[in-house]
Amino acid sequence: MRASPDDARMTRDRLIERIAALAILRGDFTLRSGRKSTYYVDKYRFSTQPDVLSELGKLFAQHLTPQTTRIAGAELGAVSLAASASIASGKPFVIVRNQKKDYGTSKLVEGILEKGDSVLLVEDILPTGGQVLEAARTLTEAGATVERIVGVIDRLEGARQNIEAAGYQMESLFTITDLGIDGPH
Repeated sequence: MRASPDDARMTRDRLIERIAALAILRGDFTLRSGRKSTYYVDKYRFSTQPDVLSELGKLFAQHLTPQTTRIAGAELGAVSLAASASIASGKPFVIVRNQKKDYGTSKLVEGILEKGDSVLLVEDILPTGGQVLEAARTLTEAGATVERIVGVIDRLEGARQNIEAAGYQMESLFTITDLGIDGPH
C-alpha cells in the first residue's frame, strides 16, 4: 500500500494496524533470548515498507532534543530506522556494528561519531534490551552520550527495567499490547 500525496501522514491507529498486519506471526517461536513464544514480530516485514518506515522516522524524530547531534541504530535491524529518522529530522546517523570487521577501518561505529556527541539510539523490537544495551555501551565507549533509547515495539518482557537499570532512558513508540497482543507469551 503506497501513501498518496494527499495522505502525507498516517494516523497512529492506521500505523499500528499496518505494523500488526505485516509483522505479527502466530505459532511456536524461539526468541533470541532462547525463550519460547506463541507469536513473533518480524521486524523486517515492517521496517522494509516505505510507508511504515517513513512514519516511523517521523515518530523517532519527535524524540530528539535540542542537544541531539546524532541518531544511531545497531546493525542490522535498526539501520533502516536510523536512516529514516535521519531523513525526517535532518540529523546525521551512525551504524553500530555487532562486532568489528577485520578489514578496512575495523570500526564498531560506522559514519561520523565525535566525542561529546549526544545520541538518540533507535531500536526495532525491545524484548529484554540486551542488544540495544550493547550498542549503547559501544557508543558510550566511543565518547558519545546516549540521551535515550527509543524502540518501535516494547514486548513488555523486561527491556525497560534492564535499560533503566543500566542508566539509560527508554521509550517506545508502541507496546505489544498496542498491536493487539495481551502481553508476553
